[in-house]
Amino acid sequence: MSTEKLTGRNFWETYWETDTDKKKNKRPSLCVQEILKAFDQHLPAEKGLKVLEIGGAKGEYLLYLVRRFGYEGYSLDYSSAGNEQTLETFSKAGYKVQVYERDLFADNSDLPLFDIVFSLGFIEHFDDPVPVVESHLKLVRPGGILLLGVPNYSGIYHLVLKHLAPSMYTTHNLRIMDLSTWSEFEKKFGLETLYRAYIGGFEPLNMKKLENKSLFNRLVYFKIQVFTVLFSFRFRGLRKFNSAFISSYLIGIYRKK
Repeated sequence: MSTEKLTGRNFWETYWETDTDKKKNKRPSLCVQEILKAFDQHLPAEKGLKVLEIGGAKGEYLLYLVRRFGYEGYSLDYSSAGNEQTLETFSKAGYKVQVYERDLFADNSDLPLFDIVFSLGFIEHFDDPVPVVESHLKLVRPGGILLLGVPNYSGIYHLVLKHLAPSMYTTHNLRIMDLSTWSEFEKKFGLETLYRAYIGGFEPLNMKKLENKSLFNRLVYFKIQVFTVLFSFRFRGLRKFNSAFISSYLIGIYRKK
């Protein structure tokens, strides 16, 4: 089984090498809190479990799990620039991490099996998620846990992004941003669903991207910036409302039978 990557190695090397300082100072989405809440509520609090993050640069979620639960941290990513940032993240925090610089679709039979394998913002970069999920599962021990997370750029976000940043849709698969499509790989691989939901509520930061700099688009972008600030401080209560149309993130946690 094969699948087409919507991004390649050069894309990610450029991504991690460009504007590194800007990324470090970027205000995180409030959706991050909801992702971490899902970790806290649905992952086992068992010290010493081996957890692997796929597409692991720059390691901040992996570091959270190592700190929070006492897991052993492993990262797999084919971007050398991204891996350097993961090593830096762990070094500054005083924790150990094992980084594998390799392609997920290469022969990884020499790697151990892991108790938990997860990726966040990974499977949507492929035209067909089924073989991507299969490659994840090859690294999960029997009875282990697979966790998948995907940002939502469909729904209300698509209405804006198709004008502000149309090239995003050459690197992201919108279909996988519909939770109902996840049943395809859930059934194929006999996964036991532990948790599956739209999370994060409405997140204006999902629309804070600007490529087409027409006067109208710059005006829309400015309004998004203003609304992002207001939403962060005054409208957080809206985050409890979730649906395919407005939620900023999708997450699924499964047990491999």
